[in-house]
Amino acid sequence: MREMWRTPAGRGFIMLAVMSAALGFAMNAHNNIQTNYFNDVLLLSGPQFGYITAIREIGGFVIIFLTAVFYRVSLQSLTAGAIVVLAIGYGLFSVAGGFWNVIPWVLVTSFGMHTILQTQIALAMTLTTASRSGTVLGRMGAFSQGGTLTALIMIFLIFKFDWLSYRPTFIILAVVAFIGAVAIARFPHLHEGEPRKMAPKREPLVWSRHYRLYYWICLLDGARQQVFFSFGLWVLVNRFGMGVADVSLVLLAVTFAGIFTSPWLGRAVDHYGERRALSVVNVAFIVALGGFALVDGVVLACLFYCLYLLIVPVAYIGGSTYVRKICAPQDLSATLAMGLTVSHATSVVVPVVAGFILNYVGYQIPFFAACGVAVVTFFVTLRLDPANQRCPARIAADEAITAQETIATAEAIAPQPAGQPTA
Repeated sequence: MREMWRTPAGRGFIMLAVMSAALGFAMNAHNNIQTNYFNDVLLLSGPQFGYITAIREIGGFVIIFLTAVFYRVSLQSLTAGAIVVLAIGYGLFSVAGGFWNVIPWVLVTSFGMHTILQTQIALAMTLTTASRSGTVLGRMGAFSQGGTLTALIMIFLIFKFDWLSYRPTFIILAVVAFIGAVAIARFPHLHEGEPRKMAPKREPLVWSRHYRLYYWICLLDGARQQVFFSFGLWVLVNRFGMGVADVSLVLLAVTFAGIFTSPWLGRAVDHYGERRALSVVNVAFIVALGGFALVDGVVLACLFYCLYLLIVPVAYIGGSTYVRKICAPQDLSATLAMGLTVSHATSVVVPVVAGFILNYVGYQIPFFAACGVAVVTFFVTLRLDPANQRCPARIAADEAITAQETIATAEAIAPQPAGQPTA
């Protein structure tokens, strides 16, 4: 630890790890209890779950505009500010009393959370080169899972033994989230793992035909994700009668496993490449979603639920590393934000439609539709080829780096003039 703290990249890694653990704790504990909070305290119906999810995703849909407004703010400051907003939202969840008066706090947490989702990826990828981005993102995922594991143990004990109610628990989550903001505020300015005196330049808004496959992947992933995350826990709670403690045990198991699988999945993306990793994981999504829809037993339902959660990091790691390899460096943050906005173009609509469908048919239909989305995504990923899909600005930047390395190498091996001391 002491050796890591001596280098800017090492300090950045530690700061980001602390932030990831704090956010993993706060965000996933909140996700763990909010379904039961909506069901048991606010008494929301099945369709209202879909409506709340759609409202929550508004933050993701407008994130590109928020990023454009704050493009002159450094990623460090923007991330810290977004976490403070998230913490405030968690604290104010404690005063909600029904569907209508929980909506403002859902929106506040949405704006904070969706800003963080793209800025923390951009910060993590400044710690290293493009060829090792997946490894770093996987490790950050492991720290996040460690924070999540701690949170779920706390939630399990609190609700198993009735130590606290929902409302003081939300206050605890707000405090932990604020710790994450403090940790990341002094993150160093880095590029390819090397320190810079000033924050790297960022474009306010990016929409480029060169990144179209990335946009397609984000669009399809958004639709698939929202079916699962809108109704996956709801199915376990409503269809199979699982309580907070039961849900916590399931999430504890998958989170503990994720601490070990997340770094491995990140390394796999670096090793096998985005095309192979993303195509394989979409086949696995089809199996997980189809199995979850078809099974009648709670044990098998939990197994398919866990399978989905374990493999889902591959989607965001693979998409993020792919776009880093093809886009201009100054485009990366804005492009990640655009990808998040594109993914929410469907995720705002999908939960509402799926919630409406639940009034007339079983929950299986939305999950079968998500399987269909994964099939389409599989064929899109087969077209990925980062080496040959770089934008012109990225090609020029890579050629400039290669030229500088060639000159440096030539100077290093050039013979010294007679009479001059060698280095």
